[in-house]
Amino acid sequence: MSDSKKLSDLLRQHAIAFGPVLNADLNGDDVCLLDFSAANQRLQQTDLRNTAAFDEAVKHMLQERNATIGVGGYLENRFIYRRSSHFDVAAESRDLHLGVDVWLEAGTAVFAPLDGQVHSFADNANFGDYGPTIILEHELEGTTFYTLYGHLSVSSLAGLEVGKEFRKGDKIATVGSFPENGDWPPHLHFQIISSMDGKQGDYPGVARLSERAVYEALCPNPNLILQSRHLP
Repeated sequence: MSDSKKLSDLLRQHAIAFGPVLNADLNGDDVCLLDFSAANQRLQQTDLRNTAAFDEAVKHMLQERNATIGVGGYLENRFIYRRSSHFDVAAESRDLHLGVDVWLEAGTAVFAPLDGQVHSFADNANFGDYGPTIILEHELEGTTFYTLYGHLSVSSLAGLEVGKEFRKGDKIATVGSFPENGDWPPHLHFQIISSMDGKQGDYPGVARLSERAVYEALCPNPNLILQSRHLP
């Protein structure tokens, strides 16, 4: 059994123990699944390098669904990363999204869904990158794993230090606004990682399609913790 399969099974077994990641009900009727693949014609017609225009497009997508919160993205094949040279790859673009995005208001509180400590943090300030990022380290039944929170506010990093402990339900951050959040429409990128492989304050949130099997094994479905009925 792979490490990811073991971790996924462990997270399922402990599903009742997880607290909310956001100060928002991800099972509410005002939540919808959003599509950021090439099939989204509104985004195809939007200048995605203009973050204000991108933000307006996301707001329209939500309004069309009578929603205030959008979710989705795990293993979605997206074209939107081509807005940024940070993701440019000569042979193959990085389009495969490895986390779940929750599109909602900047300033929304982010909580630790279970006990953990700060593994690392950084302001990944490239255009289109994570912006302020926090990675927590957790342990369940002797298994260590990590949760990543991207596109935060800069103030979320104030006073942090490696090893700082958070209890389940503690506020760890707030969702950032653009441009400080990596220059994206406000949202939280949430990702589960089985092994950091020596990385600090950063971990790929987007991969090449050819790397799907590798990263699917390293990054289980974040909905195992988020537990939103709107997500697969």
